[in-house]
Amino acid sequence: MSTHRPIIGITGGICSGKSEVARMLGELGCVVCVSDELARRVLDEPEVRARISALFGPAILAADGSILRSELANLLFSNAASRSSIEAIMHPRIEALRRAQFAAASDAATGFVIDAPLLLEVALDRECDAVLFIDAPHELRVARAFQRQGWPREELDRRERAQLPLEKKRAQSTDVIQNDGDCALLRARVTEVFLRICARGRQTR
Repeated sequence: MSTHRPIIGITGGICSGKSEVARMLGELGCVVCVSDELARRVLDEPEVRARISALFGPAILAADGSILRSELANLLFSNAASRSSIEAIMHPRIEALRRAQFAAASDAATGFVIDAPLLLEVALDRECDAVLFIDAPHELRVARAFQRQGWPREELDRRERAQLPLEKKRAQSTDVIQNDGDCALLRARVTEVFLRICARGRQTR
């Protein structure tokens, strides 16, 4: 019988440590798909640039013809209709890249990880054996957002309002990992949860 390799989705608040958890799962042998990285690749596709600029005008483009990420982010987080239009263009391409990445994985991979900001919003959780909610204190996330992105508290809160509320993300998750900023403790928690997910998979096969 072949070993079951779980598909694990990661969700949580902005700057909660989702990428760090994904990296740690990668250290445990998982293949990690980072949707933000795939989105950057998709935005470099000429057809995608053309379709987005046709929708929103040349102001969305930089002088070299690339998409202005800051302008795109403003559309994504301030206008639901614009967000839906952009997602309709990008998400099928991101999904195709993710499927190709997983299909090319080595037999040695212990699992697959989907690190996607809108995991639940676009129903990617339906493809997952487990969904991890990364829970970090709001004040810690505010501090990280300012340190990493230069965002004030209001910007983090504005972006989170465009996503599913945190309590709903938690309720739709199978496991919760507390992240209070202690890296060693976080790694121990991630390892414990990963082993538990693997054990659940074996029990259901």
